[in-house]
Amino acid sequence: MTTPFDAVVAEIERQRYHNHRLELHSDRISEGFFQDLQGRCGAFEGDVLGGVVKKWLNYPAPGARNRKIDMLVAGPAGRPDTPNLEEMRLCLENKSVITAHRNRDARFDDLNEALTVLHRVKPAAILVATVMIGTAERVLNVPDQVKKRFHDDELAFMKSVLPRLSSGDETLWTDYSWAISTNRPADPQRTLDKFRKLPVRDPGHTHVIGYDFVLFVPVFIDNVNPPRVERENVLGINIDHEYHLMMDRVCRAYQNRWHWK
Repeated sequence: MTTPFDAVVAEIERQRYHNHRLELHSDRISEGFFQDLQGRCGAFEGDVLGGVVKKWLNYPAPGARNRKIDMLVAGPAGRPDTPNLEEMRLCLENKSVITAHRNRDARFDDLNEALTVLHRVKPAAILVATVMIGTAERVLNVPDQVKKRFHDDELAFMKSVLPRLSSGDETLWTDYSWAISTNRPADPQRTLDKFRKLPVRDPGHTHVIGYDFVLFVPVFIDNVNPPRVERENVLGINIDHEYHLMMDRVCRAYQNRWHWK
């Protein structure tokens, strides 16, 4: 099975390194999720094609300063470029903990805050979160460390460093030893355990504050070796099964909440 996370990994391989400062990868997940749900859920596809709902990427979260919703699906308001939040039907939040697992608490708080804000606006809206969990024990921090050394000579970075990234060139670890972010072996499991504390509600319990589904996706990204979706992982996660389960659960929730008559 191909998932949006495979597309993210393919994009990282094309770009040669993961830039955790950009929203590009979150956007790819959102677009892939939206397309897959259309293809697998007739009720959702009908509403999209009929103009009943539209998607917005990186839309300002209502009532939360400096927060954006990665993907919001709602009915359009009077202006076609503005969602009607009273008709908000689905929200997707994408997070990743790859380069430094010490950031897990901040990302967890992000998802918790988003949950509270979105439930207040529309309790019946389907709320989904995805979390990419890095499994590499060391990561070459290219955007924050390596590339900054070339800020006066971008061409030198493009010629001497970029082609070596994500190629398996182990000499990068020695040449740029000062740019390595280290993760402890137990960090992926600790990150998973942390995010499993997010509240998840039972189907039909829209009065309860909780996500309808939280998807965990182990990925190997160290910017030295080729990146991959870690389908064989020590966390015991069957990525393809979980993605299929998420699609099925979101579709059934969409049908039950918006097409129950």
